[in-house]
Amino acid sequence: MDPGNWITSIQGGALYSYLLLSVILISSLIAMLLQVMCAKLGIVTGMDLAQATKALVGKRTAVVLWITTELAIIATEIAEVIGSAIALNLLFKIPLLLGVIITVLDVFLLLALMKFGIRKIKALVFTLIATIFVIFAYEVALVNPDLGQILRAFIPQSDILTAQVGGGRRFRFLYCAGYRRRHRHAA
Repeated sequence: MDPGNWITSIQGGALYSYLLLSVILISSLIAMLLQVMCAKLGIVTGMDLAQATKALVGKRTAVVLWITTELAIIATEIAEVIGSAIALNLLFKIPLLLGVIITVLDVFLLLALMKFGIRKIKALVFTLIATIFVIFAYEVALVNPDLGQILRAFIPQSDILTAQVGGGRRFRFLYCAGYRRRHRHAA
């Protein structure tokens, strides 16, 4: 729902039409599977994934994994903050630095609202998500896409493996190198 994802989605749609829908479907299903597995882990062991990992690895490895995870969280949050600042700049001509400050203050505002209870925060977040959904549905209705073509795009196509994503020929080269390496060992 952040502006960076919207821009990436629009660019991907402009370049590849419906080709990447199967990739989105598969990655979403894998993410759901991981969430279900983490929930089952919590139900069975009473530990979350971080606690279970710490229990199974040594202290040094646990610290390395913790630092790596924190760095990954920081990297994704920086992208969210910058994406929000860019959106504010595009929509309201707010300077980027001020947009970053507004976004950071927005997070602190949500944390301050925690004193009113988690249900109020959930209601607020639900309202924001519902608003985004209604606007997105309206925009899709304006475009009037071919539903048959969309449904067919959920079936993976071989074109995905040869699509020139970002680096152009590099992606195709990496795929071919991996294919050769796998089949050389199989023979």
